[in-house]
Amino acid sequence: MATSTFSEPLELPLSEEILSAINTHLTPLSPEEILAWALKHLPGLYQTTAFGLTGLVAIDMLSKLTKSPPPLIFLDTLYHFPETYKLVDEVKEKYGINVNVYTPEGCADVKAFKAKFGEKLWERDEGLYDFAVKVEPAQRAYQELGVRSVITGRRASQGADRASLKPLEVDTTGLLKLNPLFAWTFADVHLYIKNNNVPHNELLNQGYKSVGDWHSTQKSKEGEGDSGERAGRWADREEKTECGLHEDYFKMKALAKQAKKDAAAATVSTAA
Repeated sequence: MATSTFSEPLELPLSEEILSAINTHLTPLSPEEILAWALKHLPGLYQTTAFGLTGLVAIDMLSKLTKSPPPLIFLDTLYHFPETYKLVDEVKEKYGINVNVYTPEGCADVKAFKAKFGEKLWERDEGLYDFAVKVEPAQRAYQELGVRSVITGRRASQGADRASLKPLEVDTTGLLKLNPLFAWTFADVHLYIKNNNVPHNELLNQGYKSVGDWHSTQKSKEGEGDSGERAGRWADREEKTECGLHEDYFKMKALAKQAKKDAAAATVSTAA
């Protein structure tokens, strides 16, 4: 399929044939070229970001490509490091970009979250925690803002489920996910941040390679390369590599619903 046949914007849903043709076209391009293509072709385009290095690179690149970059969506779990919240303010000031902040449903702060879910939900039910702080807020944001496509910070060199990453994907809800830096290594990202004076999380200067919630993030071990880039995340749970945001939404929703039923049943049983 010729590149010229791609509609501007793309007509959804995409067929497997068109998606394959798009990825064939995008794969050899640079991140800047992929982003420039996205600005023309992807409908309802936003950028979801936790303000990690790759997302920051995309923000900086977009600021140089257009005067009206896609708005940002920040999923505030309420358990980010203080340094992360500081970075959000720095990015807003430097780039003058709108940041849509979404917190867990009905929870404006940690106190409200604890009242709704109890203490240390991430230890008692990791799946429900992921759904409550990332998956549900993301879906709510997409519905309220009319999001059809999102720019992500995922890269193949991060390994695990991301190892076979392609430039453009379609998730189970039909959402288009663009991964403009899918082919870059951690070294590529770090060099861009340095050369372009991009603001970044202060914790990255203290031995962290990837920063998430404070309760599930540790400093990376000495000598770890790209393969250990996310090793500081969920370090005591080797099987976990994602927060749920890039997993099957309907599966996550069903698991969260069942977890709530089980918790309610346990409460009734205890009361009896």
